[in-house]
Amino acid sequence: MTNLPPVPAGLRGAVDLSSLVNRPPAATATAPADGGAPADAAGAPATTGSVAVPGLVLDATDATFSQFLELSNTVPVIVDLWAEWCGPCKQLSPVLEKLVAEHAGRFVLAKVDVDANPQLTEAFQAQSIPAVAAVIGGRPVQLFVGALPEAQVRDVLEQVLELAAQNGVTGTAVVEGAPAADGEPVEPEPEPLPPHHQDAYDAIDRGDYEAAIAAYTTAIAQDPRDQLAVAGLAQVSLIARLQGASLADVRAAAAAAPTDLAAQLAVADLDVSGGHVDDAFDRVLTVFPTQDQAGKDQARARLLEYFEIVGVDDPRVTAARRRLTMLLY
Repeated sequence: MTNLPPVPAGLRGAVDLSSLVNRPPAATATAPADGGAPADAAGAPATTGSVAVPGLVLDATDATFSQFLELSNTVPVIVDLWAEWCGPCKQLSPVLEKLVAEHAGRFVLAKVDVDANPQLTEAFQAQSIPAVAAVIGGRPVQLFVGALPEAQVRDVLEQVLELAAQNGVTGTAVVEGAPAADGEPVEPEPEPLPPHHQDAYDAIDRGDYEAAIAAYTTAIAQDPRDQLAVAGLAQVSLIARLQGASLADVRAAAAAAPTDLAAQLAVADLDVSGGHVDDAFDRVLTVFPTQDQAGKDQARARLLEYFEIVGVDDPRVTAARRRLTMLLY
């Protein structure tokens, strides 16, 4: 069984953003929301109440995964990466569905067809399937690969519950329309966000990332200690930069100009969005000594954004921060 890696106490940031990268920009600032959950999990605190869901086993796609990121602030989301042609997947999926049902809303299972959802497949680094991961408070956690026996899967899920509890994610998912203990249907319990955070969420949901950046910037100006807004700003800024980016063109430009800061930062953005955090840090820190002071300032600012996205307590951030300090002094 694979041991769960440590997760920083502050889970704001380090979410997989690939499902948002290729969303079309809003036609106007007043474009209507699509009715889904906010796309960015960065501004929402972990919650302990209940949340209404269509079911405990749901299909997730590149286009809809942002809703599962939001849901993971209340309950852990188990991600089952599978394919129709995969024999072991057909052995594992029923086990996961059985155990999720047994836990009665303490988990939600998100099933991802890897053939139909290449962005999520890449983001979860699914080299082979079945592969199982979790999302807790917006942060992906790799769990295991292969069809494990039920007892081992059960043990992994118990570890996920412990990890979620350590990070304040202890809510319950209730199937919409299911009766509560008193026989009445359960209604979701909305928790209001601070006004500027809500403005940012609404803007992200309609694809207006510039408006979201403005909302988070205003929140930080009013309270510089608002770490949720700081992390949210870093994430939505990354999404905005990635709009319309061509993976092949960006990587070709960086390969042709290894000391060009803009080209290297563009590739680093792609690396962070796809979960290749160490590659992104190394790229920026490698180009850093070749720059003039203005370039160094820009590279350092971008690294600080990445630190917020990944989580300032993440060991990869600690190592990169140490290396940056050595380069500065």
